[in-house]
Amino acid sequence: MTSGLRTLTWFALLGGAAFVSSCGAGPAQDGADVAQIRIGGEGDVPSYIYDPGWPQTLPDNWKMGGATGLAVDSNDDVWVYNRPNDITAIELYGETGLADCCSRPPSMIHISKNGDVIGSFDAPQGHGMDVDDDGFVYLGQDTVRKYDPATGEVVGEIARTPERENGARVGLPPWPPEREPGEGGRGPVAGFLPGGRGGGSPDPAAVAAAAEARAAFRAKYPPETPMIVGGLEEIRIDEEANEIYLADNYLNGRILVFDKDTFEFKRGWGAYGKPLSEISTDDADHDYTPGGPMPPDFAGHLTLNLSNDGMVYAADRAANRIHVTDTQGNYQDKEFVIAPTTNGATGGVGFSQDPEQRYLYISDLRNNHVWFLERETGEIVGQLGSMGEAGGQFFGLHMIAVDSMGNIYTGEVFAGERVQRFVPADSPRGQLLQQLASLEP
Repeated sequence: MTSGLRTLTWFALLGGAAFVSSCGAGPAQDGADVAQIRIGGEGDVPSYIYDPGWPQTLPDNWKMGGATGLAVDSNDDVWVYNRPNDITAIELYGETGLADCCSRPPSMIHISKNGDVIGSFDAPQGHGMDVDDDGFVYLGQDTVRKYDPATGEVVGEIARTPERENGARVGLPPWPPEREPGEGGRGPVAGFLPGGRGGGSPDPAAVAAAAEARAAFRAKYPPETPMIVGGLEEIRIDEEANEIYLADNYLNGRILVFDKDTFEFKRGWGAYGKPLSEISTDDADHDYTPGGPMPPDFAGHLTLNLSNDGMVYAADRAANRIHVTDTQGNYQDKEFVIAPTTNGATGGVGFSQDPEQRYLYISDLRNNHVWFLERETGEIVGQLGSMGEAGGQFFGLHMIAVDSMGNIYTGEVFAGERVQRFVPADSPRGQLLQQLASLEP
């Protein structure tokens, strides 16, 4: 056995051990411990295996930033939208010769199903993305911009308001930002630490002035404003209907639908399928306390995905819940709540790849799990992963995507800053990883 094969076996075994600790062990297959995700009735016990061979080493000494967008295209290749500004100076020593590694990557990285980087381009970093069947890439920046991946040029964009509620920049910033080689940022966690976003007691006069400005902005741009007003959280494309769905974080979350060709606004809705005009401009109607009652409007960081049978699953991360509507915004009387005493348990939404898409796969940033739910009932039937830095664990689980073979892809922020793949245990690759893990070192 070569040293490379020994290494692969060891990582596969570590991945299996990590899963067993968080999910509970099922019966061993071919002598290997395997993560058993119990989803379904008796005998229906699919398993997932951490795949240590995907992706391959990034080219040109790139160090990936936090993953803020993840999509699988029609070829089952993976697109990763990352934040290069997350990278600190100590991670960029390779640019100055102080160390062998690393260097700043482009924000958009295209990885094949085999794990090789097959393309990239550098666009201003943002949040949320998707890829259409023609290969065009849609990125959430201060609006949704459509990019030609061959050139990295913007070929279309959805209209947005000419100003923001907080007065921040509208439009594309200079990119890449001016910096000296080896110069990095504060890191991806600084702003989330206690006191990281400022400290001290607020000035009452400043608070009152901010509230007045906020009320004036919301009167000028009411909830039914037919364009993007806030920032982007997620983008999903409905090829059959030729539509773009997006989550705009104005008023803590609005679902908006635009024509894919003309970028014209078509419709939108809020929590419980309420019309846009009925979304409250009172922040109290969006507040959620872990373990408390659900707010009447979305609480924040809204993502979404569309099922094959025309249902829209909106994950309201700040309220630990998922709302189900049809594509016209009609609420289906389904609110699935996950880990309600925590905060941030419902992130990205994926679906199992059986024809009925029987299961939801939900990424959980706070608890660092992938939750498995019965799509019809919302019943939690399993989980995958735990917090940690080993392969198969998560530190800032942010994004999730699923390919046509049922492989699960995850993207991390915070100290994770990576993408990982988990393959079905009964797939050829899953069976091979189990065989390797069962070999003696």
